[in-house]
Amino acid sequence: MTSLIWGKGARKWLAALFACAALVMATAGCSDAEREEAAPTIEEIAEHISQAVNVSELKQGDAAKLQKLYHIAPEEVEGFMLLTSQSNVRADEILVLQVKDAADLGAIKENVQKRIEAQLVKFSDYRPDEATLVEEHVWKTKDRFALFAVSREAGQVERAFEEAFSLP
Repeated sequence: MTSLIWGKGARKWLAALFACAALVMATAGCSDAEREEAAPTIEEIAEHISQAVNVSELKQGDAAKLQKLYHIAPEEVEGFMLLTSQSNVRADEILVLQVKDAADLGAIKENVQKRIEAQLVKFSDYRPDEATLVEEHVWKTKDRFALFAVSREAGQVERAFEEAFSLP
């Protein structure tokens, strides 16, 4: 009975439609995997930034420093790079994070905003030039990564961050 309703041409057309649908789903799956594979590591981003700007006057921060400055627990992120000024009279700092879930970036941005506010209070009266750096900070996100930079070279840091995603 079904052969009367579905002629040979309709069955061929339906088979071709299913084949195309399968091809589209397979291709879509591959493109997501390729996009994930193309994402740089924290180490690659850090290396790219350190090649673009002079970070020799900054010191490497650890998980305790990440928690203290930004109230971000190390288990909330897959990886991070934190560089801060060696002197408490300089506002320079660079933070690169890779979060486990991109949905967490909103809460992390709020924590970074609290850090910005605290730094503005700290520097606004006695080091207005440093307060200006804090005001002109860079906050950038890409996929599951975030960049926060306070530096005279913040624009170069931002470019290096972006370029790290286009490296082969």
